[in-house]
Amino acid sequence: MDTKFSIGEMSKLHNISIKTLRYYDEIGLFRPIEINEASGYRYYSHEQFEQLNTIKYLKFLGVPLKDIKDYLEIRDINYYLEMLHKEKDIVNQKIKILEKITKRLDNQIKEINQVKKLDNIGIVHIKDIPERKIISLKEEINSNYELELSLRKLENLSKKKLPIVIGRVGVTFSMNNVINNNYRNYNSVFILLEEDMDSDMITTLKPGKYASIYYRGCDHKESPKYYKMIHEYLKNNGYKISGDSIERVIINEYKSNNADDYLTEIQVPVVHL
Repeated sequence: MDTKFSIGEMSKLHNISIKTLRYYDEIGLFRPIEINEASGYRYYSHEQFEQLNTIKYLKFLGVPLKDIKDYLEIRDINYYLEMLHKEKDIVNQKIKILEKITKRLDNQIKEINQVKKLDNIGIVHIKDIPERKIISLKEEINSNYELELSLRKLENLSKKKLPIVIGRVGVTFSMNNVINNNYRNYNSVFILLEEDMDSDMITTLKPGKYASIYYRGCDHKESPKYYKMIHEYLKNNGYKISGDSIERVIINEYKSNNADDYLTEIQVPVVHL
């Protein structure tokens, strides 16, 4: 009984492309048992099926072809175990990265869904906010141009791949400037962290009560009139400012081409008199 299989038959039997089989032959990973000198046709034996199954399985696990080739040449059980442990470590690292990505996706989805349901835009309200971890850079910022430069500087100083995305970036006015209605110069830029990281630059936004207001827009130049509304609210309701204010653009033109969706939030830490 003829047990030889052409490359086309092997391709169909094992659901693997002819191009891949030729490449495996080229790199010495899986070679045919015979090549017809006249036609150049490749032929394989049924005894090679298990070898190809092993290659496909290890490739499915993510093992590099070079490591598979080395293993098949020596077929040592200790090398096999070492190879599997190595790949498992790589997979675990990928899982950690994917968990971070999942968390960031969840945060984005949650916040966008929340702000789409807001019914208090343009209205000052008090809310309790837990401690938030940030990486910040204290320096005077007078324009959007300087803000972008400060963000680049912050990322470089932290030596981390920071999530610089609308909604996670904020700026602050000093408490004295807010009290004195001086909204010309920000005194810091910060990035809200979504997961733990090692950095000497990590600080926190203190927990507590904040006078908050959302407004439709994404230009910080629009904020002074909303600070005036906050001042009026605090005066009428017995609160005083207790720290630097926070401004954060949540939706801008890079998230929506509809200006009616643009959204910024101001938060001012307060205590009751």
